[in-house]
Amino acid sequence: MDQRKIYKTIESIASQKFETEKDMMISVLNQIVEMEDIHVTGGRIWQFDSVTGDYILLYQTGKLEKIKPDFRVNIKEYPLFELIAKERTVLGNETNQVLREKGIFKYSASGVGSRIKYNEKPYYEYLLALNSENIDEDLRLTLSIIATALTSQVKQHRYSLRATNLKAELNKGRELQKGILPEHEYHFHDYVIFGLSDPAEIVGGDFFDYLEIGTEGDLLGVVLGDAASKGVAAAAEAMYISGALRMASSFEIKTAALMKRMNSLVNKIFKDEKFASLFYGEFSTDKKGLFLYANAGHNPPMFVKANSNEISTLQSTGPVLGPSPSAKFDINSINFAVNDVLLIYSDGVTDSTNAEFESFGEERLSDSLLKYKHLSPKEIVYSIFDELFKYSRNGEYSDDKTLVVIKRMP
Repeated sequence: MDQRKIYKTIESIASQKFETEKDMMISVLNQIVEMEDIHVTGGRIWQFDSVTGDYILLYQTGKLEKIKPDFRVNIKEYPLFELIAKERTVLGNETNQVLREKGIFKYSASGVGSRIKYNEKPYYEYLLALNSENIDEDLRLTLSIIATALTSQVKQHRYSLRATNLKAELNKGRELQKGILPEHEYHFHDYVIFGLSDPAEIVGGDFFDYLEIGTEGDLLGVVLGDAASKGVAAAAEAMYISGALRMASSFEIKTAALMKRMNSLVNKIFKDEKFASLFYGEFSTDKKGLFLYANAGHNPPMFVKANSNEISTLQSTGPVLGPSPSAKFDINSINFAVNDVLLIYSDGVTDSTNAEFESFGEERLSDSLLKYKHLSPKEIVYSIFDELFKYSRNGEYSDDKTLVVIKRMP
């Protein structure tokens, strides 16, 4: 299952009304086990006891034989508990004899919630452990996304209990966020770029930017990012990433190194509950129209040639930023001919729904791109937004929506 879809699914489940965060996590775990795409056969939720240094079994479900309620595992028995505090998610061989007798020989575990100190070392409040026939890297990445989404919702649940009226501050935040977005239209040699962002709330987690690289004026970076969730927390993450990218662009860092550095920063600053998808592309004055790009788990941009009605997509070259600090990012490329068009978008565009809760979807978006590709980038963006707003006028689901269109002009 796509990483962003996993996050959206968990966010949708967890954002329902629950009396306690324990009820919320139990509901999420039960539905994870039911998801055919994830291939999980069972799971457990553990809660850390900061007095004794034990993880206590809070809940279990699945096909394996049940462990007795309130079963405890002391952190001294599992040195990997310290690694979880650093890496978020780990895979390992089960060494506890009681658990092995229950048929648990391998485990995958990820930290959820805040980290609390015990003997001067940090440990996550909760651990989410999943059983699967395939304990591999795919499961580790999936579990990281699930734990990230759960942590975000746990904290949102806590924030909502002590929320106050922040309207004045939010309005200031919106003005600040608008101030860091670039001018909508940008000209770079033979290229015209136009971007527009529409937040779902007063502030949002989408951002785009045009980055002048170095001092020679022959390189331009184009970025569109989507910080997880919505509202103030997502806006703060978006502004941080945008600012870091602007600083990095002045050093002419290679794209792969740039993505690795951004991933490390997001993990370090926001690792408890946040991640971001990011698409970054780089132009030069190359006559063949070379466009290098890296896609960190973002919606695949759509590329259409002037003389074709076939759309190619720029798929992910690495995972989303944040959950996996040691992740690697590949670089790919396309070539722009005259009148070729690239559409970069956030998932709020395709996820927008109508009154029947049917999403706008990638197919409608690609149809719109083909319909308007002969227009200027500005006209393409406004035409697609017009179709989108008409489609979702009576819909209940809304997320931040951003479009950036690049076209090579004659």
